[in-house]
Amino acid sequence: MEQLTHLIGGFGAVLTPMNLLWITLGAFLGTAVGVMPGLGSAMAVALLLPMTFTLDPLAALIMFSGVYFGGLFGDSTAGILMNTPGNSTAIATTFEGHRMARSGRAPQALATSAIGAFTGGILATVLVVFFAPSMADLATKFGPGEYFALAVFAFVAISAVVSESPLKGLAALAFGLGLALVGTDQSTGTARFTFGMPALFDGISVVVITVAVLAVGEVLYAAGRVGHRGAHEIVPSAGRPWLSGREFRAALPAWLRGAGIGIPFGIIPAGGAEVPTFLAYSAERQLDKRRRKPMFGKGAIQGVAAPEAAGNATAGSAMGALLSLGLPTSATAAVLLAAFQQYGMQPGPLLFERNGDIVWALLAGLLLATVVLLVINLPFAPLWAKLLLLPQSYLYAGITVFACLGVYATGASKTDLVLMCLLGVLAFAMRRTGVPLAPVLIAVILGPLAEYSLRDAMANSGNDPLILVGSPITVALYGLLLLGLVWTAWRRLRPAAPAGEPAAEDPADCGEVPRARS
Repeated sequence: MEQLTHLIGGFGAVLTPMNLLWITLGAFLGTAVGVMPGLGSAMAVALLLPMTFTLDPLAALIMFSGVYFGGLFGDSTAGILMNTPGNSTAIATTFEGHRMARSGRAPQALATSAIGAFTGGILATVLVVFFAPSMADLATKFGPGEYFALAVFAFVAISAVVSESPLKGLAALAFGLGLALVGTDQSTGTARFTFGMPALFDGISVVVITVAVLAVGEVLYAAGRVGHRGAHEIVPSAGRPWLSGREFRAALPAWLRGAGIGIPFGIIPAGGAEVPTFLAYSAERQLDKRRRKPMFGKGAIQGVAAPEAAGNATAGSAMGALLSLGLPTSATAAVLLAAFQQYGMQPGPLLFERNGDIVWALLAGLLLATVVLLVINLPFAPLWAKLLLLPQSYLYAGITVFACLGVYATGASKTDLVLMCLLGVLAFAMRRTGVPLAPVLIAVILGPLAEYSLRDAMANSGNDPLILVGSPITVALYGLLLLGLVWTAWRRLRPAAPAGEPAAEDPADCGEVPRARS
């Protein structure tokens, strides 16, 4: 139990009043920046990096540990309350979380998110402490073929298996892949679908698409309901920042399942927590369909618990990959790598030998950061939920201004604002016609990874397509996907349920949500 001894020593270094202050400050700043659309934990770390030059390495790194997890919670807070996730990793949480908020359960949604963040982060960090070498070995087994299989698995699982209408889901997927192709071809340097506009040479930012599809589309959809019954009602909100026993029992298995899905993805350089959060969301939705009274589409607490735990578990295990391999598996980890390098430390196999005291103190800081976030955010959940007491006309006007500021601040481009408005109109049309939005977002996020992996696999194998199914990992992924398709086809072709049985709505379409009465 040598690791436990080192971890105790790390706690001894961190548990001082000043270091606890840095962790708390980092958690506050990370949450505040994460709430802003288009920013998030990576941007928070990047913005705070120059401010830490005067701090000693330990103080700076444990402050970043608070920013690291605080940014993730801030992303989810914005998504739950305003349907505008601060980053793409919070998209899956937004679907059911915003439904809970609109039905008067915003504090419970935020509490579920906070506890899920704590569960995923604490489990992943504990595993990093004890199993970092074994987790690093798994990452080395992923090549281009495995990444392509992973992307295909996510594409089909979200569009064909999860969506109520496979045809509409595949259409949304194709639209998202079309958006992902805009820009300069990575291999040939040729401009694609840019229409001669230099502003599109770098492609359409994920921030622009996310804000347009979720925030602007939501505002237009709300405006289209003006005059409908309940369109101007103020959403009442239950003020307790904790979960009832029934809610906790419903969320607990989802937290654990989400953490189990998210932990392995942290050591895979797939770009972030988008894939595990969507997979966790999909798994809970499939389980929900087997219940007597399905809740997905009406504000299911499992739809918040699982993605939130998966995202934070991925973030926790990503730190293990960074420390043990020097491999940044997400944008935030890449910025943290720069933070290490500014103090003359190079993450990798030798880091534990050369700077072991700081590394173990950082791991202890990560554990404390998850606790601090839980202590801070549970009491503040009702306060955040007060935003929903604003009249909807004011709230949606504020969301629009906030979205425009966030999009313009990330790229300082008027073209981005025009694209945001156009894509928002398209998202509004998709919602009115029942086309799900989740496949669009997952295609935009994973499309470049799938294209690059496919080209890399073909180039390395002399254009041999068998390379795409040449490892046990790819066979397992495609096998699971085939089983899912067969099961979905059987479920759709079997006799319909009795007329009186309630049917679950599709949460991915972000349609109308039942609202609580004043």
